[in-house]
Amino acid sequence: MSAETQSRVVFMGTPDFAVPSLDTLLQAADFHVVGVVTQPDRPAGRGQMVRVSPVKALAERARVPVIQPEKVREPDAMAQIREWAPDFLVVVAFGQILPQALLDVPRIAPINVHASLLPRWRGAAPIQAALRAGDTYTGVTTMIMDAGLDTGPILLQDSIPIAPQETAESLHDKLAALGANLLIHTLRWLRTGSIAPHPQPTDERLITYAPQLKKEDGKIDWTQSASEIDRHVRAFTPWPGTYTEWNGRLLKIIAGRPLPADLDIEPGEVAGTAGTPLATTVPVVIGTGKHVYAPTQLQLAGRHAVGVVDFLNGNPDFIGARLGS
Repeated sequence: MSAETQSRVVFMGTPDFAVPSLDTLLQAADFHVVGVVTQPDRPAGRGQMVRVSPVKALAERARVPVIQPEKVREPDAMAQIREWAPDFLVVVAFGQILPQALLDVPRIAPINVHASLLPRWRGAAPIQAALRAGDTYTGVTTMIMDAGLDTGPILLQDSIPIAPQETAESLHDKLAALGANLLIHTLRWLRTGSIAPHPQPTDERLITYAPQLKKEDGKIDWTQSASEIDRHVRAFTPWPGTYTEWNGRLLKIIAGRPLPADLDIEPGEVAGTAGTPLATTVPVVIGTGKHVYAPTQLQLAGRHAVGVVDFLNGNPDFIGARLGS
């Protein structure tokens, strides 16, 4: 396909979630990714080694020009994006708020791929919010961007069910693939006039928010029900992770499941199941505000994550403990 018939795209994204969308555009003969904007390289991990973003790594392999401004509103960044002369500005988990002057740059439209069924879960962490709330389904929305927080008019939406044992990690991968497929259809149909944007519902009962997550959000409140704690653990896997305190040490709850049993134990109290009907399936449970939670994988600070049986073998005094500060 000639350059004259290709739509020029500037892609703005940073994490793994954005990679399938960029890859789909790179493979599409009717689109030309003329430039990529991503967050600056930053230290990460225990060794604080500087790492490039997943989007930058893909762009470099594809030999697409990349810029990494600290703030996208910087004059040099704005000038470069204008020079690329995009038909579409595609934004997928970029990580910065875009000024109106930038949203006005593309010839056709600035498009955002958002991991929820807007207006539910506007904001930075919609995947985790859907899991914590116990939603039975979620999806992806493409919209034309405006200056608000995920308030722009909707173009397309697609939904998927949330599986009972879904984690943020598994749901992230499903929605990333769904978003890439929805994006390519959105751009093609918008280019031909086959779809038109429609405003988001304004009913306040339908609008919810998913703010940026912080490390301390992972702390477990054992007075919540076992089902709420289970959703909390699955929503925060792998980040920021869920944790409690035991004997003055940080204890991460990596995985587990709620059980509809009442064993007359206090919230945060660890009990062995010997002599109970649960003994055939789980060796230990933790009291909650309602029913019990059975951890299956645990990790003490500075140690590797292990299954609950191995954990008990190395820490027999865990049974009878009281968790939390």
